Amino acid sequence: LDHSSQLSYCILIMLCLSESLWTTYANGVVKLRIDPSCSQTPLTVHQMFKESMEKYGPLNALVSRKNGKWEKITFSEYYSLSRKAAKSFLKLGLERFHSVAILGFNSPEWFISAVGTVFAGGIVTGIYTTNSPEACHHIAHDSKANIIVVDSQKQLDKIMQIWNHLPHLKSVVQYKDSLPEKLPNLYTMEEFMELGNEITDDTLDDIINSQKPNQCCGLIYTSGTTGKPKGAMLSHDNITWTATHCSRAGDMQPAEIQQETIVSYLPLSHIAAQIYDLWTGIKWGEQVYFAEPDALKGGLINTLKEAQPTSLMGVPRVWEKIMEKLKDVSAQSSFMKRKMISWAMSVSLERNLSSSRSDLKPFQTRLADYLVLAKIRRALGFSRCQKHFSGAAPLTTETIYFFLGLNIPLYEAYGMSETSGPHCMSGPYVYRHHSCGKAVSGCKVKLVNEDADGNGEICFWGRTVFMGYLNMEDKTKEAIDEDGWLHSGDLGKIDKDGFVYATGRIKDLIITAGGENVPPIPIEDAVKKALPIVSNAMLIGDQKKFLSILLTLKSTLDPETSEPTDYLTEEAREFCQKIGSNATKVSEIVAMKDKAVHQAIQDGITEVNINAAAKVQCIQKWVILQRDFSISGGELGKTFYNLCILKSFYTLPQIFNDAQ
Repeated sequence: LDHSSQLSYCILIMLCLSESLWTTYANGVVKLRIDPSCSQTPLTVHQMFKESMEKYGPLNALVSRKNGKWEKITFSEYYSLSRKAAKSFLKLGLERFHSVAILGFNSPEWFISAVGTVFAGGIVTGIYTTNSPEACHHIAHDSKANIIVVDSQKQLDKIMQIWNHLPHLKSVVQYKDSLPEKLPNLYTMEEFMELGNEITDDTLDDIINSQKPNQCCGLIYTSGTTGKPKGAMLSHDNITWTATHCSRAGDMQPAEIQQETIVSYLPLSHIAAQIYDLWTGIKWGEQVYFAEPDALKGGLINTLKEAQPTSLMGVPRVWEKIMEKLKDVSAQSSFMKRKMISWAMSVSLERNLSSSRSDLKPFQTRLADYLVLAKIRRALGFSRCQKHFSGAAPLTTETIYFFLGLNIPLYEAYGMSETSGPHCMSGPYVYRHHSCGKAVSGCKVKLVNEDADGNGEICFWGRTVFMGYLNMEDKTKEAIDEDGWLHSGDLGKIDKDGFVYATGRIKDLIITAGGENVPPIPIEDAVKKALPIVSNAMLIGDQKKFLSILLTLKSTLDPETSEPTDYLTEEAREFCQKIGSNATKVSEIVAMKDKAVHQAIQDGITEVNINAAAKVQCIQKWVILQRDFSISGGELGKTFYNLCILKSFYTLPQIFNDAQ
């Protein structure tokens, strides 16, 4: 071996010999779960970025709209700005293994602050923009934040309320809007970027070179179902390895082959967006367009049309809402247009579901795509999009089939904050309907405590697995067993070819008064499939003699607040008309106990019961709620944060008009 190879080999051996697979200390180190079949030399974030900068330096990295025009930052400029930010963090007193918390909408400033934090030896920590001051306090205090970066006055106001209760907080930086008044230790982004000019390159390089791949550089706060959010500690290796191998499993291309273009719009405090937008973007030289803040009010579609992404990631509710709006628009089209759309989508779906796709009516499928489907995809901004990913929760069969009808296969990814995002991936060459793909090369997945049907708890092993929960030893021991396997708490199956199917949560299992275990998700999905008017279905029956279900109806969203309104969607109104009801509002159906709707729902429930696997899984009672579920209403947690962005698709009524 040459000197460089010897050094890399020695580092690899040292990291493998670290004492423990987990730690709960911010300054701790861990043993890496290195598999011989995929033994990439561990890298720090800086090493990964330096390699990419040397390969992709002149290429555009970050694209954002400023004063009505798209501004572009190359990889060389991105790297330099990140170093500049790192020096300024050091000047403000960022301590090693303390955090910089970022509270703001996706932007180049978010990315530069995140990378600069890691370069400076800190721990990057995202905070949801929807968090209350109290929730912000928990994360900032738990992570010992020295600096908080905010995007606007609205977010600054939250921090000002809690600053006196954050003993480690030294400064706040605001990267959007002007400051109403100059206060001590409060800086604009422009001021901040100049603070570190006196910090030498050698000083920063010494800190960068002291970093090890098995040390913490990121915190993802999990929403959880009980208690306060837990800080999942991610190492440099977690990030650099996942960005490399999980993205390639999804067929993301390095820029020397094809520069991928993506749009960043999902919250970066969530691991899915952070690994997909930020870290993978650096690794493979991707061009990242940032949706504007008004994406929440309808601007996202415009960004997609302008950016023309080659790859797009959404969460299930995003794909569902696109589907629902397209259905609404189709329902309002002329008879002939509806027939054309229906024909084209049925031909495409039949072909995509066929095991011999190339032999099935090739002329019809090409004609349907040319005349109808390609125009719809173009109107969505998907003309160049080769890969459409979904993560954070399982897709329903209805959603999968709808997009297959548009000739858009949705590639599901499966993982957790604790697996640095995706541990199992689907892609163009690893795809099976209803599956979330296979474990990424170098990773393992297994089931424990399997039942007679082959369902068991899904467990993970590999370099995606996190370091541990910050300052929470008991919770870490609950999650990681003695052999280093991470227990997900999810139920699933694995077929003979290694494809993984997530079927529910262990804690979601309903245990009836008779002691029978009932998985709610398949029953809830069956109800929604049988009743197109239903938006959400929630099965209840824990410690009860029988099962009941709560139903909400599909209603429009307020374009300003994203709150569900009282008005039924076009699809729901069409359902009512077909069964002989004139209802246009949820309140009309609930208050008047609309006979036609109630009978239709009972018929749908009866159909589901007939197909139930066992008598204990039959629904005995149901009720329609007056309002659909939402985050603000308390029914949905941060896992379903995507509801906050659903009004991005309020421009969809123009889509069929554009396509036609």
